[in-house]
Amino acid sequence: MPEKAVDDVMEAAVGVHFSGLRLEALRLSTSAPSSPSSSLAAAAHAHSNGAVYANGTAELPSPAAARQPFVIGVSGGTASGKTTVCDMIIQQLHDHRVVLVNQDSFYRGLTAEESAHAQDYNFDHPDAFDTEQLLECMGQLKRAQPVNVPIYDFKKHRRCSDSFRKVNASDVIILEGILVFHDQRARNLMDMKIFVDTDADSRLARRIRRDTVERGRDISSVLDQYGRFVKPAFDDFVLPSKKYADVIIPRGGDNHVAVDLIVQHIRTKLGQHDLCKIYPNVHVVQSTFQIRGMHTLIRDREITTPDFVFYSDRLIRLVVEHGLGHLPFTEKQVITPTGSVYMGVDFCKKLCGVSIVRSGESMENALRACCKGIKIGKILIHRVGDNGQQLVYHKLPMDIAERHVLLLDPVLGTGNSVAQAIDLLIRKGVPEGRIIFLNLISAPEGIQCICKRFPSLKIVTSEIDYGLNEEFRVIPGLGEYGDRYFGTDN
Repeated sequence: MPEKAVDDVMEAAVGVHFSGLRLEALRLSTSAPSSPSSSLAAAAHAHSNGAVYANGTAELPSPAAARQPFVIGVSGGTASGKTTVCDMIIQQLHDHRVVLVNQDSFYRGLTAEESAHAQDYNFDHPDAFDTEQLLECMGQLKRAQPVNVPIYDFKKHRRCSDSFRKVNASDVIILEGILVFHDQRARNLMDMKIFVDTDADSRLARRIRRDTVERGRDISSVLDQYGRFVKPAFDDFVLPSKKYADVIIPRGGDNHVAVDLIVQHIRTKLGQHDLCKIYPNVHVVQSTFQIRGMHTLIRDREITTPDFVFYSDRLIRLVVEHGLGHLPFTEKQVITPTGSVYMGVDFCKKLCGVSIVRSGESMENALRACCKGIKIGKILIHRVGDNGQQLVYHKLPMDIAERHVLLLDPVLGTGNSVAQAIDLLIRKGVPEGRIIFLNLISAPEGIQCICKRFPSLKIVTSEIDYGLNEEFRVIPGLGEYGDRYFGTDN
């Protein structure tokens, strides 16, 4: 790759792995989609109007609208440990982009007169915050747009007019503050709401320590402010908002079990494409920065053929291993070299691969590396000009009806060619439930085509793309995969 080191690309590759449809924007019609161009053209209109039509269809959204981050709201009383909980979540989600937005950044600046009597100003009342600006910033982040978050000077009680904190689009956005649940519009932006519940005496002790050390106040003013404003505001505004929480964490940052469970739930949500909610037989390999980085490399049109092959092979191996995990197993007991008993499992014995020529042949080496001596059949389907409807050639194991089949093709577009291959396997006696289709990238239209026609078949992919263009090509896609892999694209 000219002037672009592979390590730099891997480092720069960020972003959550799923892309494409939102649940409410999936085409649900049982009829086959017309043309991708008409579907995608109607998509923008349907998305902008929130249209779901009487025939049960909903159109595809634009790509930008499909990549919304996961928004978490964290509320609780003053010094309850909200920031500690947020830091723990961020630390555990190290393989995703996470940003923290503090409600304190959106305090309204005090006038000169108000600053002179700052001790009489209620900083714990909803009116102390510029909620409209907070909603504007969160709305932009929700749309995956960068924003400039204001910086508030707690000693001068006003914003720094000449400096901002730039926050970029991320996989996870955490909005933290005592009153983030107070406004319904803010709550509506959140995918998860967490309330950090800590004993009042502990919170007061932490508040004294924080305000004296970090904000330059004396103990008497902190106690006076707490009695006059903080505690009444907690009783009037913060505590009543506790009812909106999805999760309540007692003891704040000391509750490691609760934080671990929350992180596990977030990981599940981040790794689940909306199509997986509709079709539970669709499985997407959980993304990491390494997987995202490899996708960045193989999608780059400037990559050299050797690098394309190398990183494609790495991704294919991951998909194959993931697919093998869906095969049945039997329990097996062995004796280890130490004389101990190990209770494990035995691999599925009756297994074979079938590649759809010729792109599918690029996945054979990874399958052979994972399954020693595996039999691999081949199916050739003519794709040009007939929408993949012409079966040209096939050579399959004689006993294929008795085996589980891993069907190999790196790109799932319209689904027509794959459907032809699956039909052939079923005609040869392979039960639909014993077929696992492995691929690198999938178009939502292809997934819908296969899952509706073969509901018992499993699909394993490493990424779901936006959709198809007018030429039935996956977007953003990989281009002509077979030509790029086998070096015949020049």
